[in-house]
Amino acid sequence: MLQQLRSYIAKENLFTATDTLLLAVSGGLDSIVLTHLCVQAGIKVEIAHCNFQLRGAESERDEAFVRSLAESYGIPVFVQRFDTAAYATAHKRSIQVVARELRYQWLEEQRQERGLAFIATAHHMQDNVETVWMNLSKGTGIAGLHGILPVQGYIVRPLLFATREEIKTYADAAHLQHVEDSSNTTDKYTRNFFRHQVLPRLEEILPEVVKNTGGSIERFREAEVLYRQAVEVHRKKLIVQRGQEYFIPVLKLQQAQPLATLAYEILKPFQCSTAQAAQVVDLLSSEPGKWVATATHRIVRDRKWLIITPLEASASAHFIIEEEQQLVQLPDALLRLEQLAQEGFTVPTAASIACLDLQQVQFPLLLRKWKKGDYFYPLGMAKKKKLSRFFIDQKLSLPEKEKVWVLESQKRIIWVAGMRIDDRFKITAKTKKILKLELT
Repeated sequence: MLQQLRSYIAKENLFTATDTLLLAVSGGLDSIVLTHLCVQAGIKVEIAHCNFQLRGAESERDEAFVRSLAESYGIPVFVQRFDTAAYATAHKRSIQVVARELRYQWLEEQRQERGLAFIATAHHMQDNVETVWMNLSKGTGIAGLHGILPVQGYIVRPLLFATREEIKTYADAAHLQHVEDSSNTTDKYTRNFFRHQVLPRLEEILPEVVKNTGGSIERFREAEVLYRQAVEVHRKKLIVQRGQEYFIPVLKLQQAQPLATLAYEILKPFQCSTAQAAQVVDLLSSEPGKWVATATHRIVRDRKWLIITPLEASASAHFIIEEEQQLVQLPDALLRLEQLAQEGFTVPTAASIACLDLQQVQFPLLLRKWKKGDYFYPLGMAKKKKLSRFFIDQKLSLPEKEKVWVLESQKRIIWVAGMRIDDRFKITAKTKKILKLELT
């Protein structure tokens, strides 16, 4: 088994001979065997033990056992006690989830503080197989099939090659002592149910189910690499980024196959769930203007595009502009104001610049995002038009509409910023002074 350990470390490139590991040791059979193997292999290690104080005298016994073990090997040991039950109650979370988070957080703190290369846990093949069967049952998709990875950040699992029977055989041959965690015997935890009920029943029919599933996990990992590469090719073909927004051509996505899988994978970075990805697929055949909101983004069906835009963190601000003011800083733009004489002035043609008759404008002005029901008299028109209708004429998408600012004077819109001024405030032959506005 020692040679198998060395071969597995080399095959998975877990760590080098100069690295020092922080071994997470509970006192159970698996961690005791890992400790012994590391010592026999000449791997430099230090020991860390978490006492979650959940099993009374048994937790104290485990801590004392690990301290004694470390002393017998002459290995440094570090112990942390957690008031796990109180923490779980305070945060309204399950004991198991909280214990796992506290454990890995503390282990990483110790690793960094002591300048160690990796944290090593004693997960073995059975643990991995149980994880995969649990993931299959939960419906986690292809990512769940790789199970427990040999290397995950600064965590390594050198025993994933070994079955529980092989570990027990090694411990018996080496006369290794260990302690038993009584909570491992109950089936109230999902993993224990799979361990005690599901896999043993499968082994009655297929005695090699653990070994066979373990071998399949290796192939699943490789298949996932190919899968991710294929998804990335499609992602690059389908997504165009412009600033904070992302555009996906509707026709191209409709033709992509397999559509449901690709839609989920390329939208997952935008916090899109499986159910929401299905709704986005439905958007492809819906009329423009419909949308799906994720936790962080909105995915809008435009005429030819799906437009992915970040959700606004807060409500749009209102800006009061006094007559002497020359600059207004908006969240995504800058508004400049300038008063000029009419004589010799040439009106710019850029849509980002508005020139108004200053005499018709009354300060203070109000700059705000447009809202439903707003209307104005577009330049060149004697009749008023609702902004919602004006935006349709301009073929604006929903995200583009949401970015539009309007400038008010005495509750009358004088400029749809960056688009059109109100006809009532245009420069005429009678204009003496001009208010020039520029949005950049």
